[in-house]
Amino acid sequence: MNRPSTSSVSSVIAPLSSLPDFDPRLVPVVGVDAHLPAVSGDRQTPQSLRARFAQPPRWEPEVVLEKKFMNREPAHASVLLAVVMREQPMVLLTERTAHLSTHSGQVAFPGGRADPEDATPADTALREAQEEVGLAPEFVEVLGSLATYVTGSSFIITPVVALVRPDCVLAPNPYEVADIFEVPLAFLLDPANHRRHVFDRDGVHREWFSMPYQDGPKNHFIWGATAGMLRNFYRFMQA
Repeated sequence: MNRPSTSSVSSVIAPLSSLPDFDPRLVPVVGVDAHLPAVSGDRQTPQSLRARFAQPPRWEPEVVLEKKFMNREPAHASVLLAVVMREQPMVLLTERTAHLSTHSGQVAFPGGRADPEDATPADTALREAQEEVGLAPEFVEVLGSLATYVTGSSFIITPVVALVRPDCVLAPNPYEVADIFEVPLAFLLDPANHRRHVFDRDGVHREWFSMPYQDGPKNHFIWGATAGMLRNFYRFMQA
């Protein structure tokens, strides 16, 4: 889904967040990928993750390009796909504050736009993670990067995968981050938790994944670019 093609970027469409009464939670689920194999637990250990990135397999990202909704010059950005090395490996995610102009209230990785001073995508991801959630670089072991993901707003995002020590101390930036939470890596690498959505309006066809995670009384609705990059991480790990 959402493979690069001339037709997918031939015209600018309205962002979903601008559509009246749009709520991704209410868009029908057209499929769940329970028929695909989950990544086995022995591949999710720190040692296995280090080995996989040291010698990456041949693989194909599944989600790489959103339909364009903004005419602007492409800009590079990075996010940190941080695997916290607990007894059960966990992935660190944030919920953005409601007042932000883009992706307000949505689940996201720590990350953002590259600065001229950043030498590498990993530098961007580490800097942004420290600015957003207070994650100091000394707690982080960068493993490598996944394929870039291009958003409808022309951000070319590099997901940087890293291991994070569980004794890290986090301090979220209250302007950008409303909540920090963790999701089991095993949950995200099991396609039985990957739901497919299709949305058609005004002749425009859009598809995306969601991975809703129930954390006690709260449901974290992971969807859009974040879910797309996690789906690519699944493909990388299962290859």
